[in-house]
Amino acid sequence: MKLNTELLALAANQARGLAIDAVHKCNSGHLGLPLGCAEIGAVLYGHALVHNPDAPRWANRDRFVLSAGHGSMFLYSWLHLSGYELSLEEVKNFRALGSKTPGHPEFHETPGVECTTGPLGQGIANAVGLALSGQMSAARFNTPEHALFDYHVIALAGDGCMQEGVAMEAAAFAAHQKLDNLILFYDSNDVTLDAMANKTQSENAAARFKAIGWDTQTIDGHDLTAVLKALTKAKRATSGRPQLIVAKTTIAKGIPEVAGTSKGHGEGGAKFADGARAGLGLPADQHFFVSDAVRAHFAAHKQRLVRTYKKWLKLRDAWRTANPDQALLLGAAGTAPDAAALSAKIPAFPADAKLATRAAGQSVLQPLAAALPLLISGSADLHGSTLNYIAADKDFDPSNRAGRNLRYGIREHGMAAIANGVAYDGVFRPSVATFLVFADYSRPPMRLAALSKLPVIYIYTHDSVGVGEDGPTHQPVETVSGLRVIPNLDVIRPADPEETAGAYVAALARTDGPTLLALTRQAVPLLNDIPVAVRREGVLKGAYIAVRETSALTHILLAAGSEVQHAVAAAKVLGSGVRVVSVPSFERFNRQPAAYREEVLPASCRKRVAIEAGVTGLWHQYTGLDGKVIGIDRFGISAPGGTVMKELGITAEAVVAAARSL
Repeated sequence: MKLNTELLALAANQARGLAIDAVHKCNSGHLGLPLGCAEIGAVLYGHALVHNPDAPRWANRDRFVLSAGHGSMFLYSWLHLSGYELSLEEVKNFRALGSKTPGHPEFHETPGVECTTGPLGQGIANAVGLALSGQMSAARFNTPEHALFDYHVIALAGDGCMQEGVAMEAAAFAAHQKLDNLILFYDSNDVTLDAMANKTQSENAAARFKAIGWDTQTIDGHDLTAVLKALTKAKRATSGRPQLIVAKTTIAKGIPEVAGTSKGHGEGGAKFADGARAGLGLPADQHFFVSDAVRAHFAAHKQRLVRTYKKWLKLRDAWRTANPDQALLLGAAGTAPDAAALSAKIPAFPADAKLATRAAGQSVLQPLAAALPLLISGSADLHGSTLNYIAADKDFDPSNRAGRNLRYGIREHGMAAIANGVAYDGVFRPSVATFLVFADYSRPPMRLAALSKLPVIYIYTHDSVGVGEDGPTHQPVETVSGLRVIPNLDVIRPADPEETAGAYVAALARTDGPTLLALTRQAVPLLNDIPVAVRREGVLKGAYIAVRETSALTHILLAAGSEVQHAVAAAKVLGSGVRVVSVPSFERFNRQPAAYREEVLPASCRKRVAIEAGVTGLWHQYTGLDGKVIGIDRFGISAPGGTVMKELGITAEAVVAAARSL
């Protein structure tokens, strides 16, 4: 179909008007990108993007990611015009309480929003994850007769996104993996929020991307024909390279007073709304105006999109008939597996085993990976240490798109953000790994995973001062507590191999948010006095009675991870009135019914001691003002792990002394 430049130019200006009116109405928002990229939006949503507004999660749609999420009115305008379930009233309620048009795009909140974006650069990495998922899906499910998956991922980013380190981590990964279904529009307007871009950057972005393995084009971003030509060329590319389109634009185009300046980025243009609307040819007496001609164009275009969708449905039905097992597998993607069934697939560990929980995790992962073919693994150049490699499979790479093990390189931030992209797509279950102390490198996407309810699994090892000789730079005394405070992130620190089995099961059975497993480098003994089922099932509840008192209850000892062994040893010294509670996950325990929490930690017993090789603050929610917490409120030291633990007071003797002092 020929590009209707006259009609789409009209649509671009009317989309600009919607953005101006929405920002003016709430006196808040960012006009620069919606106005500067209007022609890109017109070509995408009015002509070239393969999608279906009536089926926002169609499996073979093109995915569009607005990495520069502050320009959210760009996305809302085009989703509304395209016919998504986003009414004009919702556009008018931009940034209002309870609207479908929040300040930055949020996954699950707005039909047609692929990713939660706003923190700059994240959307580029999310788009890489979506493209990765597309390549894996095609390799896993396509057949010579049925190209079930052949979509493209298109992202729009600005200078702010491009300056963030996570963008280049992800871009380098995409180039190395030859993700040629990925297209990135760079809104190159030479402006950042605080000043003109030349105050902070001087590189040639196209040359930089070409150097790392991308194909690049540079166009006038306001030329509708040039935008379509570049996009068509990028979609048809067979070079095995991701595609960068540098679109030279004028920020806040349509508001002469601020266009092309840093004032155009944010709210600076709202006070010029009336003059801008007149200059764009919009009626002075009708705000949020969309002409009948534009409405008719998008309605007709939607019908064409629906026909494409229905044609794909016929292909999918034929594929299902020819591949029933694969159809069942794909149909089950995203559903929560049964925890008990998963646990039954993991053999019990020998009673005399003494191994690190990271090593236990390696053993646990293998039968689970066999049971869950869509589970994938990745590590930031540490598979040999984090021990999360799926042994029965091979690496994902350009020669093997069906591989389940991803080598991210030393790119923790990019790794976690790419994993979010895979999780947004909803076909594969991503797990990633590094050392726990490097969680701070991946914290922003971990936070977004929690916010967006993405079931990403983080297998983060070397979890305490037990790391030993590597010293305080690698001893994460504060990290576990720092992660426990992120809402909707489950942190599980198992005490022994059987609790590790329970931790993996808990993580895999959870589909409404991310889970982090904090695993040891040092060996820990099996807690053989506690039945296997009690340990595994106890992890699912977050805390459980590991050692029950045999006389009147006098004390409760609480611990997590490798320190549970010290609480158990202390209880044997203190006598029959002592209870030991293992608390592998604060978050899971706090979600339990009040009756269960009271059963485990009865309020009547106020003599409580907690021990963990980390900062102490969060433990006071369980010990109360009358109890004591043994921990490490300082940085660690370089020495053998056992020596460090003893030097810093993480011992059974310390628990005994604290309990007797109450």
